[in-house]
Amino acid sequence: MTGESVPFYVHDLSPVIVHIAGPLAIRWYGMAYLSGFIAAWWLLKILARKKLFALPESEAGNFIMAIGLWGVLVGARVGNALFYDLRATIEHPLSLFKIWEGGMASHGGFIGVALTLLWYARKHRVSVWNLADNLTCVAPLGLLFGRLANFINGELWGRVTNVSWAVIFPTEADYPAGTKLPQQTILDLLHSGQLHPRHPSQLYEAFGEGLLLFTILWILRHTRASRRPGFISAAFLALYATIRIACEFFRDPDGPVYFGWMSKGQLLSLFLYAGAAVVWFVAPRTGNFQSLEKPRA
Repeated sequence: MTGESVPFYVHDLSPVIVHIAGPLAIRWYGMAYLSGFIAAWWLLKILARKKLFALPESEAGNFIMAIGLWGVLVGARVGNALFYDLRATIEHPLSLFKIWEGGMASHGGFIGVALTLLWYARKHRVSVWNLADNLTCVAPLGLLFGRLANFINGELWGRVTNVSWAVIFPTEADYPAGTKLPQQTILDLLHSGQLHPRHPSQLYEAFGEGLLLFTILWILRHTRASRRPGFISAAFLALYATIRIACEFFRDPDGPVYFGWMSKGQLLSLFLYAGAAVVWFVAPRTGNFQSLEKPRA
């Protein structure tokens, strides 16, 4: 093997930006969430100025904080425990609070966000569908940053492939993310079958679930069609499900496989189609964008 070189990119990015003490550190994963919240806050302020958002511009920050804390962080964390790591969570329930170890499920986040939207709309006496449509319009940017953080963390990698842009993730062989291995060690692990070149599916999802989905929804939000209550929310659920199902064909399944081909992520995404149908038919009967705010006493 003398003179042999690794023919693929070897992932050695560190998930830590600045180490503080013990498990405490500023990590790219946390920065991804923060960036997503800031982007959503900024875009919602723009929508408020255009009179498309039911809440006043000054309330956009509080809205995003509530969504971020209760909807995304709590919902996605609990969702990951229920959908992907139930047994370990039952055995070690305090692991729910170890957010620095990662473990967030987007489908759980959807449930958490939906519940938070209902509470926030009731509290402020505004149309829940207006809040939902505007939030789902800007949410893909959070997905974009989150998937980029997944790539930096060397987690949720793709299926084995030999395409020229394949990536070797040393985390597959239980090396900590950011470990810089000698080239010969990489070659030995490849030849022994402990490492494999894989699709960078995190980047596929970052583009599809993030950039592409955001572009489509932002354009739709500025059309007359988006005046129909629930239009953007239903489009988000249906398009996200479609993109997620497609990307899962390149992602290594991180749970059981159903019917010999369907991953858990694909199975859960099918329920999003049902959710989109419910929103499409129910929203116009329960909300009206022509009267966004109730008069306050």
